[in-house]
Amino acid sequence: MTPLRVTAGRTFAAVSVRNYRLYFIGQLLSVSGTWMQSVAQVLLVLDKLHGNGFDVGVVTALQFLPILLLGSFGGLVADRVDKRRLLFFTQGAAGLVALALAILTLAGNIELWEVYVLATCLGLVNLFDNPARQTFVSEMVGKDLLPNAVSLNSVVMNSARVIGPAIGGILIVTVGIGVCFLVNAASYAAVIVALALMRTSELYRNPTTARAKGQVREGLRYAWSTPDLRDPLLAMAVVGIFAFNFTVTLPLFAKFTFGGGAGTYSAFLASMGFGAVIGGLIVAHRSRPSTALLSVIGVFFGIAILVVSVAPTKWFAIVALVFMGAGSIGFISTANATLQLRADPKLRGRVMALFAIAFLGSTPIGAPLVGAISDATSPRIALVVGGVATLAASIPLGVRYVRRARDLAKEAKPVDRPEPAESFGGSGSLA
Repeated sequence: MTPLRVTAGRTFAAVSVRNYRLYFIGQLLSVSGTWMQSVAQVLLVLDKLHGNGFDVGVVTALQFLPILLLGSFGGLVADRVDKRRLLFFTQGAAGLVALALAILTLAGNIELWEVYVLATCLGLVNLFDNPARQTFVSEMVGKDLLPNAVSLNSVVMNSARVIGPAIGGILIVTVGIGVCFLVNAASYAAVIVALALMRTSELYRNPTTARAKGQVREGLRYAWSTPDLRDPLLAMAVVGIFAFNFTVTLPLFAKFTFGGGAGTYSAFLASMGFGAVIGGLIVAHRSRPSTALLSVIGVFFGIAILVVSVAPTKWFAIVALVFMGAGSIGFISTANATLQLRADPKLRGRVMALFAIAFLGSTPIGAPLVGAISDATSPRIALVVGGVATLAASIPLGVRYVRRARDLAKEAKPVDRPEPAESFGGSGSLA
């Protein structure tokens, strides 16, 4: 077997599992539609409804507000029920939300408050969909292939970030914004079909949690008392608030810094997505997630954001966004896999719900904040804030990991004991 084939086999190991392969393909189609809608929705608010950066931030925030407020409850539901059945419901509901947005836009009388309402509805769907999707990965591939599958999931998300905006940009120019929403509504059928075709006998079922009092608090206590969970979650929350708001910063960066429109924004997203695919494949090949690796990737990611923020030209920004995309997906997938591997299977849904709160639920705070910073100063300053915050979260993460490892090494070191005293008569017997 050639080295290239060995490398490819290791990088795409999880795809050899039939159930995951179906899910992989379905997700690629569906998430491409989601990114298409993301581009179209921003342009709908900025161009058709004459909104500003704050309005874009509010729409983005509303999509994740339910996760911020009720995320732990969504994770508890994912722990209690059959995740595959739950995904049938959530994917269908998300498709209906996209269809409603398409009908209103194509009718030509959509208003900003209606976009707000539909964004909130999608947020309610994501409340249950996100922890179910995150934890269902382990049921498809098992523990050994979990890091690889999580990284490949990230590759799917970011391949879609290239495909979706590219197709969306063409559709917006040729047939209009509303068609993007319609195509996204249809794309959810891909995941539903993939779920229906799975062999349930080949799933690695996680134990479900019986109803009891205090289960949400139990999940919070467990995550806070476990450093390998608490530290990545805190770092993810800081980065989520200040850095992971690219659906706000990049369109503003494209429009107000470089005077571009849909084409420039799509090029930025595609460039970042291309880098994210590369970063995801590298992480998938390594498949050794840890807090130390998360810290290193976070430092790289923060520096990349700062480089993008000072880009002198559009083309320099496009190149720099490749590295920023690689850092972003490396950070997300490493944090995700580290949490899933460290978490108790019975509490995994609640732990991943906390991850969703830190990563996505922070958006209702971060998106309007970053949008307001951009309006008050410039999109460049908003990116600088994100880069500095990422460094501030990642460097202490590595320092705490090193200190903890050093303390554990000291505890494990054998204590020197004095040699036993010699008995009378030297080494001989007293007898």
